[in-house]
Amino acid sequence: MKTFRLPDLGEGLQEAELVEWRVKPGDEVALDQPLLSVETAKAVVEIPSPRAGRIERLFGEAGEIVRVGAPLVAFEGERDEDAGTVVGMVETGASVMHDVATTARAGAQIRVIPAVRALARKLDVDLAIVTPSGPDGQITAQDVQRVAKLLSEIEPAEPLRGFRRAMAQNMSFAQAEVAAATLMDDVAIDCWEAGADITIRLIRALAKACEAEPILNSWYESATLSLRRLRKIDLGIAVDTPDGLFVPVLRDVGARSAADLREGLDRMRTDVAARRIPPEELRGATITLSNFGTIAGRYAAPVVLPPTVAILGAGKIRRQPIVRDECVKVGAVLPLSLTFDHRVVSGGEAGRFLAAVMTDLAQIV
Repeated sequence: MKTFRLPDLGEGLQEAELVEWRVKPGDEVALDQPLLSVETAKAVVEIPSPRAGRIERLFGEAGEIVRVGAPLVAFEGERDEDAGTVVGMVETGASVMHDVATTARAGAQIRVIPAVRALARKLDVDLAIVTPSGPDGQITAQDVQRVAKLLSEIEPAEPLRGFRRAMAQNMSFAQAEVAAATLMDDVAIDCWEAGADITIRLIRALAKACEAEPILNSWYESATLSLRRLRKIDLGIAVDTPDGLFVPVLRDVGARSAADLREGLDRMRTDVAARRIPPEELRGATITLSNFGTIAGRYAAPVVLPPTVAILGAGKIRRQPIVRDECVKVGAVLPLSLTFDHRVVSGGEAGRFLAAVMTDLAQIV
């Protein structure tokens, strides 16, 4: 029996959710025939067969979380002792969350006697969410019973899956890794023509700012304290969907025309909505833009996701009094928020970057 295991999916991804099997035990499959689809932090991916042969066994069911190196399919034939991947196991999303949650509480050891631990197991209470009231931070039976009563009055826990699970993991990683700082300012855009394409103007301004302060268009490798300065601007565009946050990448934005950028944006948003965006179009951003003001909000502190070092956020445009040629008039103002990784980018560099963005946005085009 030869076992095929979940291969390395790239981009540091360590797990995927099993979406659907395309085969069943007893099927004859050809080389590169789709075996199953999985959902990663990046996209829904088809896994092809690495060989031709007859399926003997399938590991896992739809909805389960599969780690890289875990067995997926057993083919009939001689046993293959060395599958060439890390030995793993198929785990459900619920069990993965439970195992992680009960090992520690924010870096502290959970203190509980065996009888109370058994009670928690009986009442299906995760000790990591129990606030201790006993001496020296020990969890008591009353603490467990109190939480069990609360849990009985609310909806059961729903394990995060797919892109929402990936979003949670990515945000936790970013918050733990990045020394984030945020600059905010307003720019008057009353000179814009009616119907101006806000997103395209923002992209152009961001590209101009990257020319002024190239360090914000970089990748930082914290393990080696190394900085990679990038020649092209591959812009991640934050896109809100019912399934969570997607950040598809618009390539080489500094060298493209407004019409070409708009065409690329429209195609990208259509692909995201249909969940058919290729995985490679969700990878390799060098800097990010979040136009959250299309929904609500004036300012924000957007999250920088390593290895990038900056994200520009645009808030909701508002009308307010502004000064032009010593006269006060009512005009449109766009609020901006720039979050940067202060391990790499200095306050001066971030300030000059934001100033360059504002200078370009204030121009008549």
